[in-house]
Amino acid sequence: LNDMVKARWSSYIAAHPSWEGGVYIYIMTPKGNYFSSSDLSNGNKSNVHFRGASCTKMFTAAGIMLLHQQGRLNINDKITALIPGSTEPYVPSTADYNIPNKGDITIKMVLNHRAGIWDISNSAIPPTAEAPYKGQSYIGYVEEKDPLHTFTFDELVGVVASNHLSYFKPDTSYHYSDTGYSLLGKIIERVSGKKYGEFITQNLTLPNGLTQTSFPYLGSDQIIPAPLVKGYSYFKGKAYDTTQDNMTPHVAEGNVISTLSDLGNWTRKMFRGEAGPNPATVAMMKEGTDKGAYGLGLSYVKGLGFGHDGGHAGYATVAKYDPKQDVTVIISAGAISFDDIYNYYNFLHDMGREAKTILGYSAGE
Repeated sequence: LNDMVKARWSSYIAAHPSWEGGVYIYIMTPKGNYFSSSDLSNGNKSNVHFRGASCTKMFTAAGIMLLHQQGRLNINDKITALIPGSTEPYVPSTADYNIPNKGDITIKMVLNHRAGIWDISNSAIPPTAEAPYKGQSYIGYVEEKDPLHTFTFDELVGVVASNHLSYFKPDTSYHYSDTGYSLLGKIIERVSGKKYGEFITQNLTLPNGLTQTSFPYLGSDQIIPAPLVKGYSYFKGKAYDTTQDNMTPHVAEGNVISTLSDLGNWTRKMFRGEAGPNPATVAMMKEGTDKGAYGLGLSYVKGLGFGHDGGHAGYATVAKYDPKQDVTVIISAGAISFDDIYNYYNFLHDMGREAKTILGYSAGE
């Protein structure tokens, strides 16, 4: 396993001059747990912290589905419907939440990215918008003026509403949307009566023993807890240290900080129906993923299983669980290539599949 990881990583970075950072892999199997790394200064440790980015969506979706399981919300409800037992709707009746097609969007559509909600994390504001940040990234525009700015759900969704932004009519297509998950974070808060991080911590992370997993929510909270792996972003042939960052634009969709062991334990328990959402609920979340569709906060990768990938400045993560063989694969690189992002993730997936094969498990389904 060590030989494979080092050989694959060396081969990849040889084609990328000025590359910085390394990769680490943690595999949980019925035979035991295995760890390997390459080019990481703090060695073979499964307790190093990193940014899990969109792996956060598994936690947010699990929170929504736990509330669904408890009868506190219904994922088939429109987001304008009243919260069960309440006179308040799932999303506020304010200008910030007056997004296009609001009355036709269900919670489930937001979960599986079929609501058409504009993603201000990954899409620039159209140049035709009547706003000072038109043609730019809204997040970049704000952070250039104030790097410590604390973004809020109201603010982020409000940008979509005030500029009347939408990709398509609800449930007519698919478009990945971080901002959609910001909306789900708001729904969790309104249904539970607790802040997003508080609800996730009390109901999902602590009950599952994830003591090294956190969700920063202040603009000033930009440091990853020690021990940590430094993160580098590779862009136009150069590497940049992007370890510290303001994660408040990504609360509920990309702000998780975790460790290999914590994320591995979460992913395994989640897909075994032991993390809060029961097996029947998890089965709902997985519907359609075997045919290539995005499920409810999760996806499927051939040979690796169910889970999520994560990508943020400095960090790339793969978290997958194979239920047939009870094998969990967690890969996190302290570097991400924005020059060939899709090939980079294919490379990481291939590494995970080969690691399973080396340990005696099939990677062909």
